[in-house]
Amino acid sequence: MTDQFQMTKNDKWENSDVIMDNDIATSEKRMWLICILRLVSDTTLDLTENLRHRSGSLIYPPRETFSMKEWMKYHARKTCSTKTLKKRVPIFGYLPNYTWETALSDFLAGLTVGLTIIPQAIAYSSVAGLPAQIGLYSSIVGPFVYAIFGSSKDSPIGPTAIEGLLVRENKHELGVAGAILLCFLSGCVELAMGILHLGFLIDFISGPVAVAFTSAAAIIVATTQVKDLLGLDHPGDNFLLVWKQIYEHITEISGPDCAMGFLAIICLVILKKLKDSKYLQQGSEENSTFHRILNGACWFLATSRNLLVVVISASVAYAFESQGTSPFRLTGFVKPGLPSVSLPPFSTEVNGKSYTFFDMASTLGSAIIIVPILSILQNYAIAKVYSEGRSIDSTQEMLALGFCNIASSFVSSMPVSGALSRGAVNHASGVRTTFGGVYTAIVVILSLKFLTPWFYYIPKAALASVIIVAVAFMIELHVLGPIWKTKKIDLIPASATFFGCLFTRLEIGIGIGIAINLAFLLYATARPSINIEKSKTNVGHDYLLITPDRSVLFPSVEFVRNVITKASIKKGLSAVPVVIDAKHIQAADYTAAKGMKLLISDFANRNQPIVFMNLKKSVITTFKGVNPESFVYCQTFDELNECIDAFATKTISLDVDLMNDQSLTKYSTKL
Repeated sequence: MTDQFQMTKNDKWENSDVIMDNDIATSEKRMWLICILRLVSDTTLDLTENLRHRSGSLIYPPRETFSMKEWMKYHARKTCSTKTLKKRVPIFGYLPNYTWETALSDFLAGLTVGLTIIPQAIAYSSVAGLPAQIGLYSSIVGPFVYAIFGSSKDSPIGPTAIEGLLVRENKHELGVAGAILLCFLSGCVELAMGILHLGFLIDFISGPVAVAFTSAAAIIVATTQVKDLLGLDHPGDNFLLVWKQIYEHITEISGPDCAMGFLAIICLVILKKLKDSKYLQQGSEENSTFHRILNGACWFLATSRNLLVVVISASVAYAFESQGTSPFRLTGFVKPGLPSVSLPPFSTEVNGKSYTFFDMASTLGSAIIIVPILSILQNYAIAKVYSEGRSIDSTQEMLALGFCNIASSFVSSMPVSGALSRGAVNHASGVRTTFGGVYTAIVVILSLKFLTPWFYYIPKAALASVIIVAVAFMIELHVLGPIWKTKKIDLIPASATFFGCLFTRLEIGIGIGIAINLAFLLYATARPSINIEKSKTNVGHDYLLITPDRSVLFPSVEFVRNVITKASIKKGLSAVPVVIDAKHIQAADYTAAKGMKLLISDFANRNQPIVFMNLKKSVITTFKGVNPESFVYCQTFDELNECIDAFATKTISLDVDLMNDQSLTKYSTKL
């Protein structure tokens, strides 16, 4: 459909035709262009009767004079549309159609995840070096907020092992106040990344680096729990120090704790493997009902294995306590009741030393950036794994996670995100919407209200076994084979990340891995592969055909110049034209254009012409902006043959197709 825009600026713009698509995005870009023209040239745009273009209930500005006010009004209406509301607040999308059947599925899934998250939350508090109730507080508000803003039904929000470890490494002397402030600041960073659409930054963490980081973090988390598994009281802050402390105090190992811990590990592994039993997957028409019941029972035992082990071990510890003996190291007092709602601590005092907000932020350091990035990475991974073909809105996930952390910080929470292990439970339980997290949070709230006296008797060895088994399956050694077979060089950033995390700090390790990956990317950009071959025209004139395999930008232009120069001399073709096939050059910059100008000048000094072909229009504009006089290019092989043949006779007269298909410019170059 074609509509007329009558544009007048001292009778300069008249009868301009603009093609209006039914595509909203294309039309919207044209509206931006019109707005810019108005701002720059004070152009009056009169819209004809046919300009109105509907998009649902939205209409482009009316046929009268187009003004900035009307443009802003239109976009305000679009931003406040029902579609946008449902996209940014997904609960409005599914809640009107929320049925009893869906509610039952969400309730069962939420209950199952709730039974899983209670022992995990207490255990992850231990990983973070925080009181047990902090992990439970971290599981309350986040699920409610994510039910409103989240887009992945399978992502259960709460504390995770990796975030617990990062808190442990970075809170230093700030204690609980540092963990809560880190939760708040992480939410702010995640929210800012969502608003600014910075999700692409996550793409700079490659698969091998992410796997190496996760595996190293899992080993460190498991290592921090070995002391509790063995009944030792000597803490350590890093991988090497923990094992050093264990070696120095190996004679102090507690037999009962050790027995309890290893027995719990065996039970957890057996229950985890139980649901994968081939026998339980078999059945026939005669016993299918029996097998369904058996499978259901085994699945429930396997899913709630953490709670089952914790309850049994706590019962054993309580039995000993009631007899007046205490052979196990217990969790101890857990503050009962719900947390109070208050602002995050923007200042604190530790051992008589006062810390302002800036002091606390300085102490937390790079964790303010690393924690939110890794939280987003974890949450996005869960959404991607269980997306079932649906596209994932990374911006919405960042916004949702930001709101979750900010809101959670008001109830004394450590940083939260989705956990892959709980996501697997959630998905297997048949969750249908993000509202399943609300039921999980209710289970945690009830446990805080009524069960905290019983948490006292949970042996630390049992909690350590829960964590060790959970993180053991995060160590992904199986990816080494595929990496070795596909691209061996990827093992370099992976190894650097793994050992950097183990022997320094997590944020340093992943920083090293990302830096090495970026160095590889920059090297690939600076050293494009260039195909060089000798060719002939239809009438037999020689020329040297150069084909770079990617864009020519400022890091690579000198390399390209040197390769082309050496190739023309090495092949003994210093007197024949050089043709640069730019079919793979998608972009160029000023430095590249300047380099091409120098290359053309160098070759012209020895009477050797350079001709470009298959150039994108944007690249033509860039090159001609620096070198409009001697820049020669062809669009087809017929033009190229004609051009080379003309060069062979020392004169070229070439018609060059510029940006407008109806506008031709003639170049004449004398050699």
